[in-house]
Amino acid sequence: MNIALLSYSTKPRGGVVHTLALAEALAAAAQDVTVWSLGRGGDSGFFREVGPDVRVRIVPFPDGPAGETVGERILRSIAVLGDAFEPFAATYDIVHAQDCISANAVGGRCVRTVHHLDQFTTPELAACHERAVVEPHAHICVSRAVADELTAGWGIKAEVISNGVAYDRFAATDPADREAWRARLGSYVLTVGGIEPRKGSLDLLEAYALLRIDHPGVRLVVAGGETLFDYREYRARWETRACELGVEPVVLGPVPDEQLPSLVAAADAFAFPSLKEGFGLAAMEALAAGVPLVVRDLPVLREVFGPVARFGATPEGLADELGRALTRHDPVRRAAGRELAARHTWNAAARRHLDFYRSLT
Repeated sequence: MNIALLSYSTKPRGGVVHTLALAEALAAAAQDVTVWSLGRGGDSGFFREVGPDVRVRIVPFPDGPAGETVGERILRSIAVLGDAFEPFAATYDIVHAQDCISANAVGGRCVRTVHHLDQFTTPELAACHERAVVEPHAHICVSRAVADELTAGWGIKAEVISNGVAYDRFAATDPADREAWRARLGSYVLTVGGIEPRKGSLDLLEAYALLRIDHPGVRLVVAGGETLFDYREYRARWETRACELGVEPVVLGPVPDEQLPSLVAAADAFAFPSLKEGFGLAAMEALAAGVPLVVRDLPVLREVFGPVARFGATPEGLADELGRALTRHDPVRRAAGRELAARHTWNAAARRHLDFYRSLT
């Protein structure tokens, strides 16, 4: 099959990681795959090298005029990607959009993966989100919980196909690389995803302040954070609250792809306090690395992680469970976490996608 996978960004966000890994697994299954994306800020490629059997089409997306709003940037993103893709659309057997921007760019002819459902206040973004749910002719979700949300809210039935995880990358890291992170950071709780509302960053900050009462030597390390949206106001609130609490988290920002597995594997615990998620790929990577996992108590995360994670619904609950993760050696839970991550392969995900694609043709 000739398959187009579309993403809105070249940066290391979860949906982009998903897109590239799925593309490579489909190509390994002898499919003809092209990944399309916008190249923001002069990007001419993705945050990592893509397998040689996958074609990559990066559509230049220059900076907008001074004062461009988020809504205006969303509409321009849709228009630029859509105009570039249109001449090639008929050459593909399957057009598969991974986010609301790319789904709007190609219209209702696409398959859409709904990774999670959001509520936006920016009118253009709210409209983009709604069209990207109702217009595609077929839908995939990465968890049953999100598929159920789609059915309850819109009456849409989606195919459920779980994420894969790059198990070997996180399970077998270089001890010297791990030691380098430990020498730099000491004992630390890691979170990946940056500082933003959906990631529950303020709650994690409150939990960290509570955690330090009994664990004064542990640090909170925040990695990642590439995003299309403007979270400067939220980030300012987070920084102000950190000062009020007397804590100094280490904010690394985006970490080079080749360094991320060792950063994860060297952590004492991994915190995943998101308020909205579709699967939790970064958390699954932590399990592959054998790191104790503490997540927000959400139905979707209960579904995906079950007994291998610790759950907290509030900052107090997150702090309590992080404390237990730091002090209670639990080899059975850790082994079960590794086994769970190992079962989520991209090859299996690609086979499920191909079966679904063929059911549509």
